[in-house]
Amino acid sequence: MRLSLPGLIFFVLATGVAMCAHAGSGDRNRYKWRDAAGNLQYSDSLPAEAAKYGYEVVGPQGIVIKRVERAKTAAELAAAKVSAATAQVQQNKIAADERADEQLISGYPEESDLKRTQQQKLEMLDQQIVAAQISLRSQEQALADLLGRAADEERNKKTLSDFQARQLAKMRKQVDDQRLTVERRRSERQNAVGAFDAEIARYRELKAKLAAPQSGQ
Repeated sequence: MRLSLPGLIFFVLATGVAMCAHAGSGDRNRYKWRDAAGNLQYSDSLPAEAAKYGYEVVGPQGIVIKRVERAKTAAELAAAKVSAATAQVQQNKIAADERADEQLISGYPEESDLKRTQQQKLEMLDQQIVAAQISLRSQEQALADLLGRAADEERNKKTLSDFQARQLAKMRKQVDDQRLTVERRRSERQNAVGAFDAEIARYRELKAKLAAPQSGQ
């Protein structure tokens, strides 16, 4: 087909415009998402609905080049914060346990060294219990003296003065507090014995792990 010069110019321009239009639409990224009903949607621009439910950016070749998760609700954000805090606490505990294991092995070359230290701590706790018991007996004697004087006053038909009543109440409280101190010291020693047993077991476990590679050689 032969075209005149004006027709040829028109044909070239029309073809170029069509090619540009096709190239322009084919080079754009598109957005893909599912709406509230779960229907798949496509768009050349990013609507608010897509940002709400999450979307994918699809390149000109139809390949997903980016995924954006949906916006989290306030409850989900709060839950994520709690989860992150819990995970951090667990990580801190693991790190603390590892440091404790390292100090346990490096601080006591032999099990006898560890047991010696534990025995010294128990002896110190025993001394604290004895001191608390001595103090308790002294306070109980002081309370008994006050009660004896109060009984004498009662037999003589006399009324305790306000000072004597306050002194008696104060001494009773001191005795009660000191009895609690004695019980607390005894509980501390009992807990220490259990902790020391667990420490020995852990020490042996760590030592066995360290010795395992050498025994296999």
